[in-house]
Order: sequence, then C-alpha cells, then structure tokens
Amino acid sequence: MKVEAKQEMESTKNLVTGADVLIDALVKAEVDTIFGYPGGAVLPIYDAIYRSNAPFEHVLSRHEQGSIHAAEGYARVTGKPGVVIATSGPGATNLVTGITDAMMDSLPLVIFTGQVANSVIGTDAFQEADVMGITTPITKYNYQVTDLLELPKIVKEAFHIASTGRPGPVVVDIPKNISSQLSDAVYDDHFVLPGYQPNKKPNPLQITKLTEALSKAKRPLILAGAGVVFAKASEPLIAFAEKFKLPVANTLLGLGSFPGSHELSLGMAGMHGTYAANMAIYECDLLINIGARFDDRLTGNLNHFAPVAKVAHIDIDPAEIGKNVSTEIPVVADAKEALQALLQTSAEPGDQVSWRDHLATYQREYPLWYDRSEGFISPQWLIEQVHQLSNGEAIVTTDVGQHQMWAAQYYPFEKPNRWVTSGGLGTMGFGFPAAIGAQLGAPEELVVSIVGDGGFQMTFQELSVVKEKRLPVKVIIVNNQALGMVRQWQESFYEKRYSESLFMENPDFVKLSDSYGIRGMRVEKEKDVPQVLQEALTYDGPVVVDCRVVQETSVYPMIAPGKGIHEMIGVRK
Repeated sequence: MKVEAKQEMESTKNLVTGADVLIDALVKAEVDTIFGYPGGAVLPIYDAIYRSNAPFEHVLSRHEQGSIHAAEGYARVTGKPGVVIATSGPGATNLVTGITDAMMDSLPLVIFTGQVANSVIGTDAFQEADVMGITTPITKYNYQVTDLLELPKIVKEAFHIASTGRPGPVVVDIPKNISSQLSDAVYDDHFVLPGYQPNKKPNPLQITKLTEALSKAKRPLILAGAGVVFAKASEPLIAFAEKFKLPVANTLLGLGSFPGSHELSLGMAGMHGTYAANMAIYECDLLINIGARFDDRLTGNLNHFAPVAKVAHIDIDPAEIGKNVSTEIPVVADAKEALQALLQTSAEPGDQVSWRDHLATYQREYPLWYDRSEGFISPQWLIEQVHQLSNGEAIVTTDVGQHQMWAAQYYPFEKPNRWVTSGGLGTMGFGFPAAIGAQLGAPEELVVSIVGDGGFQMTFQELSVVKEKRLPVKVIIVNNQALGMVRQWQESFYEKRYSESLFMENPDFVKLSDSYGIRGMRVEKEKDVPQVLQEALTYDGPVVVDCRVVQETSVYPMIAPGKGIHEMIGVRK
C-alpha cells in the first residue's frame, strides 16, 4: 500500500488544477486587483489564490454588489478591466445590477462566476442559477467553460473583448468540476475572432463630408460623451474645438472630456443641463456628436431635439448611430482616430463669431442658480465648497439622484477619468463602493464620494473594506432625509404626495462610522462647513461627513417628461 501511495503522489505532483490555470491566465493578463466574495462553487479558485504568489491584490467586499461597483470605479479611473469573482447562484445574481450598469455605461469588466458541476447543471442543484441565460442580454459576451483546455484562451478572449471596441462587461462561468480538475496538459491561449473586428479608423470620405459640413455651418456645436474619455481623446478634442472655435456641450458621462472652465465649454446638456448647452442643441445647424449615445435623458422629446441641425455622429459602436436620432454623417471610428483625422484636414474655421456671442449671452443671462437658506446648508453651495477646498482636483464618485446632478453642475471637471457615476442605469448604492475601486486604482489621488443618505445606506457595509485596506476615501453625505429626486418629482408632478420618499428615521452616521473604526463628522450649519470639510479632506485616513442640507431644495433647470430640450423649467434670468 505504501508503494502504491508513493506512486500516486509521484503521478500527481506535477498536476495543476483548473483554478491554477485560471490564476496563471490572470497573471498573464496583468491583473493587479481582483474584487470578490468566496462561496462553495469558487472554493477551488480561492484555494488557488491562497496557494499562489500571484502579484495581484484581492479585495474582499462585504456584498457582491460592493465587488461589482468597486470594479466599475476601478475601470472608470484606470481604463483597465475591473475583475470580479463571485460564487454560483446568489453570488452571481447579486452581480446582475452592476453588470447591467457596466453594460449601459460601457465599462470594461471581466467577471468570473462559479457554477455547479457540469454533471448537475439543469437539475436545480443547490445554488444553481442559469448565469448564461441571465447575463446574455446584459453583457458584451459571456462564456461557460466546458473544457479545461479552453480556459486560458477564453480568459484571454474575455479581456480582449471587454477592453476593445466599445468597452463592456464579459462573464466567464466556470463549473466547479472544471476549476477543481487536475491536469498536466500544456495550455494554448491563442485565439482568433474573425467576427469581432472593431473598426477604429474612420472612413476618409465621411471625414471629408464632416469637414465640408463644418465649413458651411453657421451654428456648429460639439456634443462630447464618454466615448471621448474611453478613447483617451481629450487632447485632440480640445485641439479640434480650438482650431474651429466650436462650442462644446458635454453629456453627464462625458464630463471632464473637455475642461469645464474652457471658454468654449457650455457645461452639461440634458434633463438637468445648463440653459446655454440645451439651447445650443436646439438652435445649432450642425451637431457633431462624439462618443455619446443620444439617450432619452439627454434628448428629451426627440421631435424637438436639434430640429434644424445636420447631425454627424462619431462612435465606435455602429449600432448606436441612427438608433435614436437620424444621422446624416455617420463616422464609425474610435473618437481619437476620428479627431486626429479631422485635425489633419486643410479645412478652416468659418465665421461663427455671432453664434459664440449668442451662446455667451445665454451663459451670462441664464446661469445656474440656487437660493441660500439663512444659516442652513444649501446642497449646491456645499458642492461648490467641496470643489473649492479640493482645488477641483478630486476624483469624485456619486450615487444617483439630486446630489449626483448637483455634483455634475457645481463641480466642474478639468480632466478626464475624475468623474465616476452611474449614468444609463441610474444605480443607487453605486457611489461608495465605486470610490473604493477608484482609490485602489489611483492610490495617490484624493477620492471624494458624494452620496445621498438613501444610496449610502444601500452599500455602507463596504466601510469594512475601507478600514481593512486603510483607504483614505472621503464620504460626503448630502443628507436631506429623503429620496431627494423622488421627492422632487412627487412635488412637481404628483401634487406633493410624498409617498414613501421621506425618511422618518435615519441612522446616526457618525456613530455608524465610529462602529467601523472610521472617523465620522457632522455639520448642520453653513458657517461650520468650510472648517469641517477642510479638516475632512486633509485628514490622513477615511472620513464620513454627515452634511444636513435643506430638504425642500430641487434640481434646476429641468426638462419635464415629454418636453423638448428647449422647454426647461426652473430657469432664472
């Protein structure tokens, strides 16, 4: 028996598990950070992580939602794919919101889900969920591994697909028998994807058409979206706008792609955009969309969106061009490649001085505004104080709602990759875990998470991660004791019937922070805000600041549902 046992040991000592193969593939993909939560179906993977000396950091979230949103924040700031591991069944389904969020906002993620063994798939086994069926509509692509020999190739493909073309999430579902399987095979990760060849370079003919349209336009306008950020195209965008003296409006997710303080910047367009930006879209005769998808929160009623404009649309995803807005000049290309091609043309700027003067008048006569409440904290003023005291250089993450819009309006961004928010899906609970990912991705930067009291309560358990990893994230709670945007809509459109939108009981956020070993602060009066914020922002460690703001404040301007982009309410001259 001893001889047999020795022979068995000799025969297995050179074998590796499927999980070891996965870890090796992640190392080859140059992964430096993984966000995850263990469970039965991924125990072989976590055992491989424990046994390996892989040069990546694993971040143990306190809920899978924390993992996926942290990975989104990491991806948004670094441009690299965020990597997530979750177990089968509820572990995987807890990721669904974040996967959808990443899909809507074009964030590169690679998600590894555990799965029950191949032999029991389809039998309603313990913690089984149809991950392929669930995630097919919300991913750029997904895989279920059925052969260990295919795993390295699949992993390499997943990172390639997630990070090229229009970025997006890719799910790799790994049955437990695959991750625990022993093998001594030599693995090949070479892949060929003939059906997936994103087009980065623009068609020269379309570039010529765009420059010809530009030379004839009297009222041209650039609309810059997140595609500019993803393509690292901010510098050529600035050069293009300056060369042709073109005013620039940004989408919510495009903020930072063009400096907010630039003389050609009109600010954010859309439902809560500036009067100047929205009226520029309504009145322009040439709209050059670069990397934006014409979503409904931008356009309002499509019958009134850029009604007299010739539309040019530069986008790496051909499915977006013409989807919502008729497009005369489609340019399927990477934003940076297209802008560089436009800069290389011999076209000259037209005479549009009167157009720029006209828009400057709008900016001067119809600026953003808010009322200061005597002694109390106006939320817009609070955001301005955060901007001033951080020198406008922070990476800012937000949840979704009023505070998000105030941050977009009153914290001008000068650089890309400093604005991290949930756009298309509008996910509450996003902001705080996203700040964790952002801080890990940019450890030397000041990261400020501006959240509402509602959204923060959805994911505040991730305070444990902040404490454990000693992350100096600064959390600013814009606490109006309400679901602010819901309350605003009920005030405006439901005759002030505040159905379940006001919080009768909130926790003591200072004591809550203290219970996690994190410094908590509270400020209730305007006069105390500058000192408290200064202390928080310069504190060597994480801080949670509970800022009690006026509850009845609304976000303006606003385009009401069904109205055109020029039909804003709450505009004040």
